[in-house]
Amino acid sequence: MTRSSPRAALLARAILIVAAGWAGIAQAQQSAPDDAVHWLGRIYQATQNLSYTGTFVYQQGGHSESSRIVRRVGSGGSVEKLEALDGAPREVLRTEDEVKCYLPERRTVKIDRRGDRRAFPALLPARIGALEEHYVISKGEITRVAGFECQAILLTPKDELRYGYKLWADLATGMLLKAVTMDENGKALEQFTFTQLAIGPVPLSEVRPPQTPSSWHVEDADVMPVDLKTTGWSVSPDLPGFKKVVEVKRKIHESRQVDQVVFSDGLAAVSVFIELPPRSGKRQRMGLSSLGAINIYTREVADHVVTVVGDAPVKSVRRIADTVQFHSPN
Repeated sequence: MTRSSPRAALLARAILIVAAGWAGIAQAQQSAPDDAVHWLGRIYQATQNLSYTGTFVYQQGGHSESSRIVRRVGSGGSVEKLEALDGAPREVLRTEDEVKCYLPERRTVKIDRRGDRRAFPALLPARIGALEEHYVISKGEITRVAGFECQAILLTPKDELRYGYKLWADLATGMLLKAVTMDENGKALEQFTFTQLAIGPVPLSEVRPPQTPSSWHVEDADVMPVDLKTTGWSVSPDLPGFKKVVEVKRKIHESRQVDQVVFSDGLAAVSVFIELPPRSGKRQRMGLSSLGAINIYTREVADHVVTVVGDAPVKSVRRIADTVQFHSPN
């Protein structure tokens, strides 16, 4: 298995819809399942309805990266601004249905449609109750995170097709302060942790987009719905709990297009990308690679490159990749 750079891990995460352990499970306090599920509901409501300003750290292996996040919720909907504090400058502006990524060093703005995309701290789906089918949900310890008294919530998978999660939520508001993703052995694969957070009204000036000269290049993903069956492609994941949430065609770079199908169980998400090889003739690496909690499997099908990217165990990602087939339509 090959391992790519931490920066690539974050880029792969940007494509996804992406999610929030097992350490300390033995010491977790026992509680009624409904009580723990209620906490997940509080987390979802808080991350959707609160305005806040904060700084969080993403950790994967020995790599860490800090980001400043500002979210404003008003009568016109929500606006979120994310600024990378380490490495190359990068700002991301998210509205209800659009994501714009500003890259000053490349003098480029990337535009994409949100779909069902989720990112820390808004990791949980609206249908909280559906998670109980594939995860055992329980309460853990109460501890402090970034100065907040927090309740830990454990999501332990009922099979080997998904990871385990541990979430820490503010006792007063339900706001998610920390999220850890762990493998079947209890090893932390990645985590997001607020180091500073202020909950309360945010002025509109804090979430305005950065000023960019007209000379900047604009790359629009130009996402549109597509039915892959009509073009001869079929993807049958056969994974319990994983349902198709979107099927689209999107533009990458200037002239290349790729078909994308996303499957999710509410927390984990797996994307299937189908595209023609680059015109340059440079052969892409086939096989498996790993980026923290993200696994990537690439294979060739009917002269196309099929890449499956998911925040799910290797078994799940490979199982989906192996079901991709092409039958020439009549």
